[in-house]
Amino acid sequence: MPDTLACLERFVSAVRQHADLSVRRISFGDPAYVYVRNRFSNTLAETVTCSPDGGFITSWGYRLGSSENIDGAAARLAFLLAAMPAPRV
Repeated sequence: MPDTLACLERFVSAVRQHADLSVRRISFGDPAYVYVRNRFSNTLAETVTCSPDGGFITSWGYRLGSSENIDGAAARLAFLLAAMPAPRV
């Protein structure tokens, strides 16, 4: 069972690699979540939690991915929020 807070912290780091996304709120309450939005839209936004099994879940129940592939989960969120992909290094 992964550490939920550590998973969300790593997810936030991965989300910040996408120039069009902005992390607006991080809550380590119960449940812990991050609120992310497209910088260029007030309506393209999503709340993401980390389930006990390490899955990143949107507020409407879509599974973005797992803690085993955090960059992939962040990329799926970027796609859902119509953001540009992160640059490949």
